[in-house]
This record gives sequence, structure tokens and C-alpha cells, in this order.
Amino acid sequence: MSATEQEGVREEQSGIREQITKLLAGGLKTKTEPFPETDKEFGEIVSALREVPADDIEKKLVIAGFLDHPYGEEQYRCMECMYYLVHRKWCDLPELAVPVEPDWWCRLWRI
Repeated sequence: MSATEQEGVREEQSGIREQITKLLAGGLKTKTEPFPETDKEFGEIVSALREVPADDIEKKLVIAGFLDHPYGEEQYRCMECMYYLVHRKWCDLPELAVPVEPDWWCRLWRI
């Protein structure tokens, strides 16, 4: 990928991140509960995400239970999730594949 193409991808991701920021800050109601305690429960959420068109960001956020702040007593956040790519500020769970901020959280959070 050329430098120009890479810059285009970064700009697109930045625009999507801004869209997500506005949705979450605007009070988008997402499904933070139940938190998946088992692989089966996790798989059910992932299966639901597979049914969502890749460009339907709002529906992905709702199903995944996104919040624009750390969550729970432990203050979990994307930054500590195994799917978070630090240098890209990206969720690498294939069914989500969205740009994120380090202090955000979703119920698919994993160590």
C-alpha cells in the first residue's frame, strides 16, 4: 500500500472514529449487559455482529455494548483488551473492526 493510500485509510478511520464519538456522546443506548461470562455467550454476541452490514456502525455499537468511558469496578477499557491495536487505535475483533479510543469499552472486552 502506498503512502497516499495509507493516508486515505487513516483519514477514513478518523472520520469513523468521529462518527462513533458523536453517537456515544449523544447518548446512544447500547447493550452493556449481560457481559458474556462464557465462550458460548461471547459467541452469541459475535454471531449477532456477523449479521450486521460492515457499514452499519451504529448497530455494531449497540450490539457490542460500547461506552465512551471505562466500565465497571475495575474500570476496564479498550486499551487493555486483547483486540486493541495501540498504534492504530483499532478494535481488531473481525466482527467489529472499528476505530476506537483507548478509554472506551465494550462487552466483548477480553484480556
